[in-house]
This record gives sequence, structure tokens and C-alpha cells, in this order.
Amino acid sequence: MHPNNTTGERFERLVQIMARLRAPGGCPWDREQTFDTIKPYTLEETYEVLDAIDRRDWRALAEELGDFMLQAVFYATMAAEQGLFRIDDALEAINEKLIRRHPHVFAEGDAKTPADVKRRWDEIKRDEKKERGEEPKTLLAAVPRNMPALVEAQQIASKAAGAGFDWQNVTQVIDKLHEELEELGRAREPSEKEDEIGDMLFVIVNIARFLSVDPEQALRRTNAKFRRRFGYLEAKLAERGRAPEESNIDEMEALWQEAKRRDG
Repeated sequence: MHPNNTTGERFERLVQIMARLRAPGGCPWDREQTFDTIKPYTLEETYEVLDAIDRRDWRALAEELGDFMLQAVFYATMAAEQGLFRIDDALEAINEKLIRRHPHVFAEGDAKTPADVKRRWDEIKRDEKKERGEEPKTLLAAVPRNMPALVEAQQIASKAAGAGFDWQNVTQVIDKLHEELEELGRAREPSEKEDEIGDMLFVIVNIARFLSVDPEQALRRTNAKFRRRFGYLEAKLAERGRAPEESNIDEMEALWQEAKRRDG
């Protein structure tokens, strides 16, 4: 591609390529896809974007964002084939939404802090839904049930807190965690244990909310840390000619502590 091509021209080329793949004589795999069959790839690409960000791999992030944009173009191409909408409609919708929900930038609204912006954004969003007759019957009905459970917990807790159903401070939430730990210790049936584990996870999400920590990102960081340290442990055991299952807990714990010290 010529280096002087504009961003718009490059985006249009992506739209044209996708249309060619879906057209008669195009790619058999692309032609047989539907909205439902593409959904798992959308989720996969989302997590690959997050992984590239976590690794601070900017070259990979550029590539993953391209894959991510392809998902939107793929859906819009299928929609255009069925006469539902075009990619132009999606672009126009997000452009208008950004302007409408940022009156403090594009109009005469007033929002001096990020919290003011978030509050105004939510107010405008609610007004839009009312105008379209899409206002949910209950406060939490607006939170999709099919999102990851940790993200769902974060959103429903935030919405309930926004309505005034909340603890006064993080100390009270930590006290609640200790209470849930005690209840877990008294649980005997598998269903009781599952309930108490769920309660504990929900409370931890609320602790994260009070501390302005994203629990999903926090857990992703911990997962990455565990992978890194366990990888060190495996490598050191391999140098000794053994696999983890051929070692013992004392040896592995010593190597784990080495890995922690390496992490700083």
C-alpha cells in the first residue's frame, strides 16, 4: 500500500477486502460464517488485545488491534448483506455518541473531573434509552448476564452503589470479607461451599472498587506473575533433570521463593 494513503482509505480497503472474501467466488470459510459463529473469535481477539497490553508489546498490539477491527468489519459486512446496516452506520453512530456524551467538550456542558464525566455519561445514556423506549425494568437488568462473572460482579456492584446501596468505607467491606471467611469455614455441603466462595469473590470485587482497582486486571496480573514464577520453577527443575511431578513441595517452594526474589 502506498505510504501516503489516508487512514480512511486504508479502512475502506479493509471493508473492500472483507466484502470480496464474502462474495461469490471468495473464501469458503469466510462465506460460511454467521454472527453466531464469529462471536467466539471476537472474544478471543479481545483477550489477545489485553494480553499485548499487559506485555507492553506495542508491535503485537498494533497487529491485534487490526484483528480486533476486522471483527467489526466482519459483522458489518454480514449485516450489509442482509440489508440491516452498513459499517458507515456503525461509524456514524459512534461519532454521534461521542459528541453527544461529551457536552463539556463539544457543547456547553460542565465536567471538571473524571467522576463528573462518568456521571454525566451515565445520565445521558439513561436519557437516550428512555427516548428509545429501551429503559430496563430494573437497575441491574442493564448489565448483560453473558459477560465474564468477575466483570459482571464489578458492574452490578457499581450500579447498586450508585443507587446508594453500599458500604460507607473499605474497612466495612473488609470486615464483611472476614465474615464470609467464617461462614465458609462452617459450610459443609458442596452447595454451601460454592455459595460462600461466590460471596467471598463478590466482596473482594467490592474491596477492589473501593480501592479503585480493576479486579479483572488485578487477577490477570496475578495470573501472569504465577505463570512467570512457575515457569522459573520448571526451568530450574529441568536443569536438575526433573519435572515438577518428580520433585517435592519443599524443593518447589524453595525455587518459588527464588522466583519471587527475582521478581523483586
